[in-house]
Amino acid sequence: MSDQASPTARCAGPLDGIRVLDLTAVVLGPLATQVLADYGADVIKIEGPEGDLMRANGVSLHEGMSSIFLALNRNKRSIMLDLKTPEGAQALRKLIPSADVIVHNMRVAAIERLGFGYESVSKLNPRIVYCVATGFGQEGPDRDKPAFDDIIQAACGLVGVSSIGREAPDYMPSLIADKTTGLAVVNALLAALLYRERHGAGQYVEVPMLETMTAFLLAEHMGGMTFRPSDVPAGYARLLEGGRKPARTSDGWISMLPYTNKHWQSFFCEAGRADLADKYNINSRHERNANIRALYQHMTELTPWRTTAEWMELCAKLDIPATPIYMLDDLPQHPHLKSVGLFQEADHPTEGPIRELRPTARFSLTPVSIRSHAPLLGQHTDEVLAEAGIVVTQATAAPTADAPKC
Repeated sequence: MSDQASPTARCAGPLDGIRVLDLTAVVLGPLATQVLADYGADVIKIEGPEGDLMRANGVSLHEGMSSIFLALNRNKRSIMLDLKTPEGAQALRKLIPSADVIVHNMRVAAIERLGFGYESVSKLNPRIVYCVATGFGQEGPDRDKPAFDDIIQAACGLVGVSSIGREAPDYMPSLIADKTTGLAVVNALLAALLYRERHGAGQYVEVPMLETMTAFLLAEHMGGMTFRPSDVPAGYARLLEGGRKPARTSDGWISMLPYTNKHWQSFFCEAGRADLADKYNINSRHERNANIRALYQHMTELTPWRTTAEWMELCAKLDIPATPIYMLDDLPQHPHLKSVGLFQEADHPTEGPIRELRPTARFSLTPVSIRSHAPLLGQHTDEVLAEAGIVVTQATAAPTADAPKC
């Protein structure tokens, strides 16, 4: 990574030459467009005068540059346009013919009121891939309802399934619906771009959160719903019935996952309880699965007799998947993550020394990199509009505070 790279620097990433007009905000859309930007696309982040909501959420040293915003908006150029004004809307219309992709996560009715629904945009650029991340699919009765991560977690069954055995339901402490749907947006956009490359036609792409997360959750939890008729309930019993849990050791906690016949046999033998392997007929996969809850119960009764380090050494010897439990602040010191350089130190022009995560995908012929840090609000307005031949006026874009460029 070059900390001195200019905001318009290009690299030979796999999406080099692709231009994305990014009208997304918060987490879902910005995560998706950051992946595209990491892959080499020229992502132009279009923000209103108040900027992306996530500029204010998280930990901040300076207003408008929060930890969450920094984590989701690198390798992008930010322009400030008020699309509710004729000048701002006209500026976007002039940018659309040069774009390959336009993506937003507004409600469909709202963007159509602004004049940038699919029909209007495709008239300006028939080859454009137009992607909308909706809360609920537009063919259903909930199509106009607002949706946030918590709402989708609850609606898709995730809160329900994760609350089994607990006193009260709760959300997962991660924006998993936003982030999972964001990755689905990336997949959909890449597929549509490949189709356009082969056939020359752009198209409308919708990625609804509720449908995406329901399918994501039910991959392993369809259970008895799969077969018609069936009196067996939905759900993967191995996960729902008190099976896999972190195990207490004499000095902490460990995640251990004996999985195969050999794993369970060797684990019980090394733990001094070979009798359990015989009792549950470990060598029969079907009988083992039928008794999985009892097996895990026995495992967690045995682990407190040794330290985490001792169990880790034993699991390495037996080839049993295992890891200590890491807390968030411990992750930069994770031996594997350190060795692959996932966390990187950099100097942000306005935020000073920062720690950030490099792109995780590796490409042998088209390497990806962090070319520029998350931009200030409207930092590249003059630059991008000038490229489109637009003379910047006070009405076109609001001024930004003087600050060094990323």
